[in-house]
Amino acid sequence: MMKEGYRSGFAAVIGRPNVGKSTLINTMVGEKISIISDKPQTTRNSIRAIYTTGDFQLVFIDTPGIHKPKNKLGDYMVKIAQASLNEVDVIVYVVEAGGSVGRGDENILEMLKGVKTPIILAINKVDLVDRDRADELVEKFRNRLDFSDIIPISAVRGDNLNILRGAIVEKLPEGPQYFPDDMVTDHPEKFIVSEIVREKALNLLDQEVPHGIAVEVEQMEEDEGANLIRINANLYCERESHKRIIIGKGGHMLKRIGTLARVDLENLFGCRIYLNLWVKVKKDWRDVPGSLHMFGYQ
Repeated sequence: MMKEGYRSGFAAVIGRPNVGKSTLINTMVGEKISIISDKPQTTRNSIRAIYTTGDFQLVFIDTPGIHKPKNKLGDYMVKIAQASLNEVDVIVYVVEAGGSVGRGDENILEMLKGVKTPIILAINKVDLVDRDRADELVEKFRNRLDFSDIIPISAVRGDNLNILRGAIVEKLPEGPQYFPDDMVTDHPEKFIVSEIVREKALNLLDQEVPHGIAVEVEQMEEDEGANLIRINANLYCERESHKRIIIGKGGHMLKRIGTLARVDLENLFGCRIYLNLWVKVKKDWRDVPGSLHMFGYQ
């Protein structure tokens, strides 16, 4: 039976690459759902993160950063971000306090003009700039679009996130609780594992190699008696030269990726993790529809 006055709904978090969308969602939910990297276009799929209380259930959708596509994977990422705008109750548009209204934001603002969904502008990273500069950016955006709210925040420090959460929740319709109390994402465990491994590769590798990486989890086997999960996964890249970089001298780089991923996975699952990683080459997979489907970009 639905509690009287209970609110539930979906909030899409959009913005240019690397403005802090994933950090914002992870902080709001209190769990690591979306991977974080200083490389742009880290998020490739729409990732749902669920925040539940006795009064409301809010489902965040972390969308890929909206950018000019350079390959079929890029096309897919932008289409996913755009499609989410018409399927949610609230849009949270994240921009950087230290940034400007550049070409990327102009494209997003143009796209938002025809959207009837309430749009909240979240000015992120206000802890990194002085107040006058942040206020100047607020005025520039205020003149471009009729936002329901404009809220300065710091996703890293948690500044004003309660205010942002309240502004989102008040726009949700009354409705049922869609997911169980203890559920923080609707993605399967293999997807979360693959994203955590990919995050570590993104953070440790440089230049063009990270964007050509995909991770496929072949096997997850739980040994309850030993409080252990055994995971076998493949890291795919686009060039033999990339494979050598990912493996590193004497396997050093691959070992570092695996070690960092294992720490996060043990915290996530609350047990020991035995993680086996292999590196394979699938040439130019980002432009091959069959490969995009294989890695879950469909």
